[in-house]
Amino acid sequence: MKHGIKPAVSLPERHGVHLNQSRRIASSLLWFIQDRDAAEPSAAEWQSLGETLTQGDPLADAVAEWLASDAGRGGWSRIEAALMLSDEAAGEIDDEADGELNGEMHDKPRTSAPSDSAEIHALLSATQTLPDWVVPEKLDKACEVIARSGRTGMRVLRDFGLMAGYQASAINQTLVRTGALEKGAARRVAETTKWWMDCTEPGALLPGQAGWRGTLKVRLIHAMVRRQLRLREDWDHDYLGLPVNQLDMQVTYLAFSVMFLLGQRLLGTSVSQKEADAVMHLWRYNAWLMGVDEHLLVDDEQAGRIALYRNLLSQATADETSAQLGRALLDEPLGRHYPDIIRMGALSLPWRGQWSARWHRQVHLSIVRFFVGRGGCKALGLPSSALPWFPLIFAPANLLVQAVARGIPGGKSWLAQRGRRVQKMQLQIMFGDAKASLLKVGEPSSS
Repeated sequence: MKHGIKPAVSLPERHGVHLNQSRRIASSLLWFIQDRDAAEPSAAEWQSLGETLTQGDPLADAVAEWLASDAGRGGWSRIEAALMLSDEAAGEIDDEADGELNGEMHDKPRTSAPSDSAEIHALLSATQTLPDWVVPEKLDKACEVIARSGRTGMRVLRDFGLMAGYQASAINQTLVRTGALEKGAARRVAETTKWWMDCTEPGALLPGQAGWRGTLKVRLIHAMVRRQLRLREDWDHDYLGLPVNQLDMQVTYLAFSVMFLLGQRLLGTSVSQKEADAVMHLWRYNAWLMGVDEHLLVDDEQAGRIALYRNLLSQATADETSAQLGRALLDEPLGRHYPDIIRMGALSLPWRGQWSARWHRQVHLSIVRFFVGRGGCKALGLPSSALPWFPLIFAPANLLVQAVARGIPGGKSWLAQRGRRVQKMQLQIMFGDAKASLLKVGEPSSS
């Protein structure tokens, strides 16, 4: 990076703690950045980036503090009404607040919720109006592009965005300390996928709609987790900074946008620059709703790649938690609910769901190997002998199918309809007979 300015504020020790290793990991991104010199942060930019490790989400944090106070006991009923959640979803939130996240206050008597809360009112007032820069037509275009990605888009988010992200060991501390390992990777991936699909239906992120409500729910759970962890004695503030901080929220947003687009193209899915701009626009707005500070949001894909590169330079590299989470995610397909019957038109053939589970485990491992390399697999506790066989076979075939379909009138619409149908089928396989529901524990990554 460019030096010359002495840091003025003490930063968390994790900021750039493994800079040489982080630079090697992030270096592949430079192949996709037009102005490589601009990607390197100045000393002032590096300092500013480090300071975001100590910054939270003031609006949501105020609600979390209110909920933890005597005045806020029972306050989730106010949130239920405000977000227009169903009775079932509200019950899930109450269970979370009373059990996992506020267990230290579980034995306190509950009081009735106040008719209003200044903290909730402030959060909703800030999010019920679209920012001036939001273009609803772009949001709808992005939903079409994401639907068209089909199962490939879901694989990219899981095997590139999520799995590769586990190499950032400091972020993992939030997952480990909130019991993510014990709760099971299969359920967490399913819940995050449900939220992602809610957010990528046309119109779903507009105020009052399902994606908007779900995103604000996740934002508040993040704030509750942030409050819980920062009060724990085993949270190393000097090294880690603030739990679920702005820098870590930014890298999650960039995984859903920049890494999603890059991974799609590498696996043969055609995405035009106009379509990519729409996807970047949707996730910029979603990140704004999630509480990411506007100065960390970007307008276009090139700026997003630079932001991701700089973010990765700051991140601490893999440790034992990376291997713990990596192995758990590797086995996630074994917890899915694949059918024991294959239907081909009117014909039904007997099948064993475990065969499908084992096949998809190998497919995911191959894709991970393609994106993170042999060294990345080793750091994630995955077999270093794995080969990227699936992407090498799939990407050319996918590119051909995409090219033919896009050249036929109505082909893009057909790809979008087919892709969304496949995504819904995958969601059903993830949840099985259980009702698909949103995240129950706040996480800094897909999440």
